[in-house]
Amino acid sequence: MTVLLEADWRARAAEHRARLDRLVGPYLDRRAAGSAHPVIDFLFTYYGHKPAQLRRWHPGFGVVLGAAGEYDGARGYHRVEAGHTADPAFLAKRRDTVEFAANLLRATAARPAQLSCFGLHEWAMVYRTDDVRHQQVPLRLGRAGTDAVVESMSLRCTHFDAFRFFTPEAVGRNAQPLTRADQVEREQPGCLHANMDIYKWSFKLAPLTASDLVLDCFELACAARELDMRASPYDLGDYGYEPIPIESPAGRAEYVRRQAAIADRSAGLRERLRTVCEALLAHS
Repeated sequence: MTVLLEADWRARAAEHRARLDRLVGPYLDRRAAGSAHPVIDFLFTYYGHKPAQLRRWHPGFGVVLGAAGEYDGARGYHRVEAGHTADPAFLAKRRDTVEFAANLLRATAARPAQLSCFGLHEWAMVYRTDDVRHQQVPLRLGRAGTDAVVESMSLRCTHFDAFRFFTPEAVGRNAQPLTRADQVEREQPGCLHANMDIYKWSFKLAPLTASDLVLDCFELACAARELDMRASPYDLGDYGYEPIPIESPAGRAEYVRRQAAIADRSAGLRERLRTVCEALLAHS
């Protein structure tokens, strides 16, 4: 095991918190004032990883923190002679999750990126329904215009956790039905949500995963979420987001360019997390 002296790890932890504050500090200020945000809230509400949890720095499995009394009793840690470190017993309990994540990440990376969905999953979630997820935000093209866009193009969603929120009328329009059971067989690296989910798997395994990797994945998830919502049917001008009008050829071309850039960024993170998972499996 590697032992980090108190001065060293506290400096790293402070740097981690400062970086997080640069990413979401203004958002957290708004949230403290009771203001909702239709874009950024998702990263904490849907994924269920609270800002306070994200702020706590973890060095990853196999690293001991010297003089780290505040980690006493922390989830996933135990005390050793030199300090506190991620508990092998916690790894043993999480082994199935580590193995599933490794398999999913490996399978996703092995496929070519599909860049022809144009972000229509968000449109399919409001197709022919008045039950709109973001009630405080108007639809950019109105109800009828939104439905017309869905009907004018093919739905090619490959991500079950987006597909499961499709309206009943949109489900049958997708190129293929999706289930949880076939998730590993369907995920592909062009999907924005599959790339956002690298963040999900990284924090689910904390403190076995290092916070530097988790925050890199979170930063990518922020960028992917912004693209996701800029291409959505919602009018987010009041929040400072310029729409990407995927109902037009120019808008679709812009979306594909940006989607490809997110996919390129995600490839390295997916490989880093897969490598961590496989190392954890070797220790368990």
